[in-house]
This record gives sequence, structure tokens and C-alpha cells, in this order.
Amino acid sequence: GGLDCPEYLTSCSTFTLGQFGGHCGRALRAGDVLALADSEPTGLTALPAELKPTIGKTWKLHVTYGPHGAPDYFTGEDIDTFFASDWEIHYNSSRTGVRLIGPKPEWARSDGGEAGMHPSNIHDNAYAVGTVDFTGDMPVILGPDGPSLGGFVCPVTVISADLWKLGQLKAGDKVKFVPVSQDQAVALREALDESVATLTAATAHIKPIKPTTPILDSLSVNEHETGVVYRAAGDNYVLVEYGPMELDIRLRFRAHALMLWLRDQDHDAILELTPGIRSLQVHYDSQKLCQRTLLDLLISAEKELEKQPEWDVPARIVQLPLSWDDEACQTAIAKYMQSVRKDAPWCPSNLEFIRRINGLDSIDEVKKTLFEASYLVMGLGDVYLGAPVATPLDPRHRLVTTKYNPARTWTAENSVGIGGAYLCIYGMEGPGGYQFVGRTLQMWNRYRTTDFFEPGKPWLLRFFDQVRFYEVSAEELQQIRRDFPNGDYPIKVEETRFNLKDYEQFLANNDDEIQTFTAKRKQAFDEELQRWIESGQINFSSEAPIEDTGEDDIANLPAGQHAVESHVAGNLWECLVKPGDTIDAQRPVAVIESMKMEIELLSPVTGRVVDVRREAGQAVSPGTPVVIVEEITE
Repeated sequence: GGLDCPEYLTSCSTFTLGQFGGHCGRALRAGDVLALADSEPTGLTALPAELKPTIGKTWKLHVTYGPHGAPDYFTGEDIDTFFASDWEIHYNSSRTGVRLIGPKPEWARSDGGEAGMHPSNIHDNAYAVGTVDFTGDMPVILGPDGPSLGGFVCPVTVISADLWKLGQLKAGDKVKFVPVSQDQAVALREALDESVATLTAATAHIKPIKPTTPILDSLSVNEHETGVVYRAAGDNYVLVEYGPMELDIRLRFRAHALMLWLRDQDHDAILELTPGIRSLQVHYDSQKLCQRTLLDLLISAEKELEKQPEWDVPARIVQLPLSWDDEACQTAIAKYMQSVRKDAPWCPSNLEFIRRINGLDSIDEVKKTLFEASYLVMGLGDVYLGAPVATPLDPRHRLVTTKYNPARTWTAENSVGIGGAYLCIYGMEGPGGYQFVGRTLQMWNRYRTTDFFEPGKPWLLRFFDQVRFYEVSAEELQQIRRDFPNGDYPIKVEETRFNLKDYEQFLANNDDEIQTFTAKRKQAFDEELQRWIESGQINFSSEAPIEDTGEDDIANLPAGQHAVESHVAGNLWECLVKPGDTIDAQRPVAVIESMKMEIELLSPVTGRVVDVRREAGQAVSPGTPVVIVEEITE
């Protein structure tokens, strides 16, 4: 605050991954000139010492249980272990998400079904800020720059009063999660707001609780056509889920109808509505609207929606270019193999993995299926910036895969991938888990208004759009990507409508072929899962221990030799020297990757490299010797 920066979508905050907001949409650099915002002078006020938080290496984060838990997704023992454990902050953390190192769940399910092979996979739903998201077996606390939609289970959510702590966590710190009730979470937020407003101490008395269920309320199939479950997602969110855990476009219509109904109510405490595949997340202000009152409102809405005679929505058919197996996708796979998991079943070729897990005879069959499909957009903001999550209207075109475990740390902007039964177009550069098929044009236009990007709405696609791809070369796509944001590349968009009754008739008419295709796909899926079990890959551990080479005793180095040590927990991204090299003092010898930063290790002396103790890709901790340099004296 306090700086004169232009607003972007009503905010002045910098979103570095999206390259907008703040000062030039990027991190500050030496030499930048920052203008102060116009403001009236105020008196100097000092923060009382008792209000200054203790910044140490151990933290307690208060959370509410949910939206997902036992026994649907986790075992009861998983949840007990989660709360009992001290979790270590992973070096690969940022405002996007804070990765955690700790015990792996046993899981209540063997797989995620149509959502993916791993039991952490679910049909995409909205994420609350501060939710703990299990991307495979690795939990991540989603931060303010995290995705708004995704397909992984979330057992707890950090309460709003403790979100400030996420910005203080650093690699190697330890965190314990403390469950609290909704009433306690609201009281803690009220006390925090009072402290900030008055600069006086305000406390809320917290008694430990044992969480029992993340489900707040429900309507059974005897009370409702599909059944509804209402799940807690922190103190300011409720996740509304329809029907069984399966891909059913009818359930997406249910969520859409509830979203429109709530918009019509125009309640000032309801802040945002985000639909998923079979769900709607309601973001509300719990200081203005109590959770029980909101639940009563949501339940009453279902009685009103029963009167809706027919499910029919406006839609568009949008034709998009696709560079098949684009070089940017290949680069992302190579980076993943180097720094995350080199022997994953989907490496080195995601396309071969898609072929194998779907029981197809060739990669050409994968390609043919993708280009023949019409993908229905069911959600937006899946991995950021208007990124669509879509599924083929014709079930015979549904290629099912599992998502990366652990997730990638880098994905090129507008890469196209498949995860579970869903296709996603990545709105921007960032992490990801969908299996690559290619790359397309921009889903988000940061600053320009064109025929396809309306004023104030910089995203390309809408709910219930139908996306169809046509092939272009990698070189053609590069030119298209230069032209499209400027309005110089036209795409074909056809207005239409999507009627649920007509669609269900189409499914009925083709039921035999659909069942045959689905059975063949499931057999291949089960065979792949069995291979994972037999090879041990189903139990992959995302954290290799830091190896003790037996050579790390630097106290007994010969006179004149110096160890260049890592100062942080991280990953050795690159070693810049080899034994025998000469190096000047204060010159870099290696690069450590930590907290989304590249940190150079500098030689303390002018000398000759006599030993390299770590290789690229290995984990390091504070004090780990990476290079040994022998000083050269005149």
C-alpha cells in the first residue's frame, strides 16, 4: 500500500505469474522509481511491543476441517496423523502455494475413478485461499496467488485470522495444524480485526477440539433429485456438492442454476460464486452472515429450483488452433524429469502414457480422438486466468489419465493437457499436473480489448462453450500467439444453445457404443494401476532424503581449503564448476533453487575447485557443502 500503481481488475497488487498489477506486473528491480500515492499526512503511531508477533521456525496454523475428509477420501488414521504431525516447509514454495514435507496418507480409496488414477484426484471444484491441497501425496497450502479451481482433495483450510502467517513461512520451518470450530474461527478473526483497528491486544479463548466431519449439512436422495452435501472450507467458504462422485453434466447444470439463483438474491455478504464440475463454492463474509443462516438459504434454494421446467443455456462453438506435442510441452517434461521425478510413468512421453492408459493402439489414435472431440467448458480458472476445465460431450472421446504426482513446478502458458476425464488450457505459466497434448493461443488478454475479449473481461471462454481444435505447426502457432492478443488473428465462434434434455437423448441413442468404449478404457486403466502396484510406483515418495555422502565433515579440511555451503534448504539447480577449475573470489560456483528463487553460491576465495559434493537435482539443507575450493596464494 501507499504506492501509486494502476488498478487491474480493482486491485493494485502484483501478480508476478500473471504479469500484471503492481509496478509493471513484475518483481521490483534495482533502479525502479516508485511514486507515492496522494495521501494526507498522519501522526506517527508505533506498534505496541505486545502486538508484534514472534517470528520463529515453528508455527501453529488454526484450521477448520474440510472440505474433504474421512471416510470418503481419507482414513480416520490419515486425519489423526495429519493433525499430530509437524510438517516441514518445502524449499519449492511461494505465494502460489506452500509445499509441505511429512507423512503420506494411506487413503480411503484406491484411485480417483474418472477424475484420475491417484486417490487424491477428484472432479474439479473451487479452492478456498488457505486450503491444504493434496497434489498426489504432497500437501500444498494454497496461497493468495494459488489456483481458484482444481481437482485434488483438501482436508483442511487455514482460517482467515491466520492467513497472514503464510507469508512468514520459510523453507525448513515446521508447522502444526490446530483444528478449531467455526465459532472459534469467527471469534479469532474478530479479535484480529479489532487489534488492527485499535492497535490494542484483543484475544479470543480457544479450546482444542477433535474434528469429526467436514460435512455441515446434507439433503438425501429421498429429499432431493440428486442429493446435496454442504462442506466446510474455512470460516468464509461453503462448498455445495451435487450427486455422486462421478462425471455427470446434469450435476453441472444444478450448480449453474444455484449460482444464478444466488446472484438474483444479491446478498451483500455473499462475495463470490465459483462453480466446479459438480459443485458450487460460496465465498461469504462470516462477520456479516453466520454459517447456519447461509446453509438455510442454500437449502431453501433447492426447493425453488425444483420448479425450473427445463435446463437450457446459451453456448458457443469456439474453434482453436493446436500445436500437437509442442516443444514448450517437451521442455516442461524435461524440467520435471530433472528437478522433480525422472522415472514417472508419464515420462518421457505424456502422449505414450495417454495411449497406454486408455488402451489405444497408437499415439495417432490419441491425436485423432482429441481433434474429433467437442469439449464442453464446465469451469473457468482451473490453474488460473480463465483457464477452462472441459470434457468431451461424447463419452467415446473421453481420454482418462491421472495427474502428475507430484505436480510440475513449471508449465508453459497455454499448454493443453488432460487430467482425469478433463482437458485444461493453462491460462499462464506456472505449476501444473495435466498430461500434455500440445499448446494453443491465449486464454487471457492482459491489456487489450478485441473482438474476442470484452472490456473488463480479459478471458476468452465462457461456461458451456464447446471447444474444438484444428492442427497448426509449432511455427504457425508462434505467429498466431503474436497476432491474436492484438486482434490480428480471427478465430471462428458460432453462437448456439445447449439443451440438457436433447443431450441426454443423444446419450441414450448411443448407449451401447458408449458402454463398450468405457469398458475397454477401464480395463486399460486397471492394468496400468496394477503395473504401478507391482513396480512400487503407486507408493512413490516425492521427497528423497538428503544423502549423507560420508564426505560432509568439513571441520577436518586441509589448511587452505574452504567449503562453499548452501545457506538455505533447496534443490541444487546447477553446478557451475568442476574439479580442476580456477575461480575468482565472490564468483558463483552453483545455483540453489528455493522458494521460487535462484540463489547463487559464491566462492569465498580465489582458488582451485578440488571437489564437487553434490550433483544437479539433489536436495540440500542449510550447511550442506556443495563445492570445496583450495585457496591460491601469491
